[in-house]
Amino acid sequence: MAWRNPWYNPAISHHTPEGFSNSTSVAHQAGDVKRWRKERKAAGLPRPPSSGYTGFIEQWWQKANIIGDDDGLWWLGHASMLLRLQGQYLLTDPVFSHRASPVSFAGPQRCTPPALAIADIPQLDAILISHNAWTVRALLRRFPDVHFFVPLGVGDWLRRRGAQHVTELDWWQSFTFQGMTSTAVPAQHWSMRTLWDRNRSLWCGWVIESSTQRFWFAGDTGYTPELLTIPQRLGQLDTIALPIGAYAPRWFMAMNHMDPQSAVALWQQLGAPLAIPIHWGVFELADESLDEPVTELQQALTETAAENDNFRILKIGQHLPFC
Repeated sequence: MAWRNPWYNPAISHHTPEGFSNSTSVAHQAGDVKRWRKERKAAGLPRPPSSGYTGFIEQWWQKANIIGDDDGLWWLGHASMLLRLQGQYLLTDPVFSHRASPVSFAGPQRCTPPALAIADIPQLDAILISHNAWTVRALLRRFPDVHFFVPLGVGDWLRRRGAQHVTELDWWQSFTFQGMTSTAVPAQHWSMRTLWDRNRSLWCGWVIESSTQRFWFAGDTGYTPELLTIPQRLGQLDTIALPIGAYAPRWFMAMNHMDPQSAVALWQQLGAPLAIPIHWGVFELADESLDEPVTELQQALTETAAENDNFRILKIGQHLPFC
């Protein structure tokens, strides 16, 4: 019997009977994946960083030091961040494993070491997932009562791995937990854990509202004007985390991954709030070198006429206090 989407609502544009879709019609053509892989292999991509992998780590990595009690965040690499808000700790898209993959023997390998060990996380109140989740069992062993916030369709997968507290949300749905409100917001991406479950679970970003901060974790998304509706509906954003990696070649990746130029354009359209770039620096998921996203971001910020001090480029493991 064919799988049917149990959340399907024909009145909602990103719902389909078979799963979920992006609000705008974006899709690859037949043969695009084969073409990309063929061109990637022929060109020998991705190439090492300009200073080599050791040089990249020396320049862009440091061990995260979780001290103090003020609100702020630590970027842990890729899309993983540890946030401290109102004395609580929240973790986004945790990837502490050696590979970005559901299995240990295949998938993109980590190129930079974890900036933080799970044993060194002082406490963990909530984990927010944008689409697919990894490193779940190890986190649950350390924090069995942690609360997961996930898009529709991810909950059962987490419960089978021992999660006791899971809140699944559709776009624009909110849940208040320990005095803070988390809202699932649109993103342009896809989901898949196996060859048989493509787009059966939803993808999203998250807006987290505390008494002093409205923080947007964009997760994994391509650029779409729909992202501009987030502050229109939820209010002005204080701090944002925008993805800048896994964009090459642009003809293939742009649908699902922002490049640095798109991130800067979106940042300006949002009024240039405090921003940090994420989704780079750990895994070689696309054709650009490990250091190309930040190099292109620095160039894009230099070329813009706006003050760019509010777009903070962090090292992996670096701390950013919220003002």
